[in-house]
Amino acid sequence: MTIADRWLLPDGMDEVLPPQAARMEELRRTLLDLYYRWGYDQVMPPPVEFLNSLLTGTGTDLDLQTFKLTDQLTGRMMGVSADVTPQVARMDAHSMKRQGPARLSYCTNVLRAKADQYQGGRSPVQVGVELFGHAGEQADLEILNLALSSLQVAGGEEIHLALGHIGIYRSLVQVAALESAQERAIFEALELKSPGDLGKCVRDSVSDTTLAEMLIALAELHGGVEVLDEARSVFAEAPPAVGAALDQLESLVEGVRSAYPDIDLYIDLAELRGYQYHTGMMFAAYVPGYGQAIAKGGRYDDSGRAFGRARPATGFSMDLKLLASLAVEPPADDGIWAPADDCPSLRDSVNTLRSQGERVVQALPGQRTGPEQHRCNRQLMKDGNGHWQVSFLN
Repeated sequence: MTIADRWLLPDGMDEVLPPQAARMEELRRTLLDLYYRWGYDQVMPPPVEFLNSLLTGTGTDLDLQTFKLTDQLTGRMMGVSADVTPQVARMDAHSMKRQGPARLSYCTNVLRAKADQYQGGRSPVQVGVELFGHAGEQADLEILNLALSSLQVAGGEEIHLALGHIGIYRSLVQVAALESAQERAIFEALELKSPGDLGKCVRDSVSDTTLAEMLIALAELHGGVEVLDEARSVFAEAPPAVGAALDQLESLVEGVRSAYPDIDLYIDLAELRGYQYHTGMMFAAYVPGYGQAIAKGGRYDDSGRAFGRARPATGFSMDLKLLASLAVEPPADDGIWAPADDCPSLRDSVNTLRSQGERVVQALPGQRTGPEQHRCNRQLMKDGNGHWQVSFLN
């Protein structure tokens, strides 16, 4: 084994070094405080659970992302958490059983067997919120506003918000009564945004001409908020659930514009991300310079059904590592350098400064590195009366 083999990390795994680690910790505290002020209580899910809990209901699409191992105590299969949302849904449904809306937040490490195609990385620090127990669009709007607020406090600028609604596609497919192979072919063509392939698949599978044209039109219904007006015309004869979904999107657009007038809004009615997971509104937030979503979320009702308590649910999640990179300002040099001296008066001065929240770095005997390598812009020095005083470095 070579030296390189000893320090080489697996693909998709990374370590966090100073000053990025400090930035992440500062942002973690800021976000959890933000969520607390909005009424969200923090939870801490376990890193490992039994597979039949992790991969139940909303978690079934996580199977390929989940590291699996055998519990030496019981012999049962366990999985390392790859997504916190199913765990929080279990907490709400089984462990807490609150009546009415429940607001929960979290920030924890997760581990993935393969990189997430939407947020990348195999070892993200997942931070987010979940709102259970309210099926109305007001809950969705609260989640959208809180996600945008999270990006702003993290330093995000020129935020682009993409909105969709899985209920539109789901309603059209349900009316079409397709066989599983036909639906899969249409789904794949629509996911690729391929009008040619989509048109062929739909016309080969859907006999109702009006319904077929609606499905084909989905591939083109993306762009600014004017897409919603176009969709009203396209889906004039669609099932009532489609009109209700458009009403919800219009209401959400108005709510977001009222709270965040500078946000760039994008509508995509053919977005199928999380088709087996989401049940209504979906969104993803982007900022310039990043080719992937910084935040993503939406509605996933009945998430607790497998745990004996079906509840409406909506929420979002982010990778704290990615989020912390939005603000690239170097950390300020705000420490105080103390000499390598063990006299009681210096020790008392250092302890007093630290109790006041100051960062004090005391040199060790024989240390050759100075304050500049320890983010110190001040130092402790004795004045003419033998008292230790803080002064700025030249």
